[in-house]
Amino acid sequence: MKLENLKIIIADDHPLFRNALRQALSATFTNTQWVEADSADALQQTLDQSSEFDLILLDLQMPGSHGYSTLIHLRSHYPEIPVVVVSAHEDITTISRAIHYGSSGFIPKSASMETLTDALSAVLYGDIWLPENTKLVEIENNDSEKVASKLSELTPQQYRVLQMFAEGLLNKQIAYDFGVSEATIKAHATAIFRKLGVRNRTQAVIALQQLEMEKVDLS
Repeated sequence: MKLENLKIIIADDHPLFRNALRQALSATFTNTQWVEADSADALQQTLDQSSEFDLILLDLQMPGSHGYSTLIHLRSHYPEIPVVVVSAHEDITTISRAIHYGSSGFIPKSASMETLTDALSAVLYGDIWLPENTKLVEIENNDSEKVASKLSELTPQQYRVLQMFAEGLLNKQIAYDFGVSEATIKAHATAIFRKLGVRNRTQAVIALQQLEMEKVDLS
């Protein structure tokens, strides 16, 4: 496969980083269609319009992502699209969890553009790419693992509703954004609670928060 005529999504909430990334990669990935998303919701709306993409570059901490939840959702519903995590967090636990949840690679934001290009080329040719000398650690089967399994069962629309719950939006606000009735949102909520094994939206949000990334000092 030639690395040209591709469709790649850059999902990151920093416009300067998205622009720099696109400009730096354009020399290698010629005639590529670049699509940008600045939040998990914007990414989902892009995929709702078309899932014909060759690669997604994903920031774990953009608005609405809640750590690994967007990665888990993408691997469950769009398994044919490889996802590469590009993150400022470079600790081994973050890298190991990203690979565990289905990322095809992990690229630190501190990596050189040459390294970035090599990494994406490897992934597009079907390989898994990790920073040099990375030794993954085993991910324990804890409560977050159970939540991850349940989260993967949500439909894209249910996942978006759950994200809005986490943002504190009311049912009527979500209904307005979706262009549907409040009763429809209540039906989605009931399905979400059942799939996550919780009783209300507070418990659903708490469950989602279990997939947040561990706090790492980046100073």
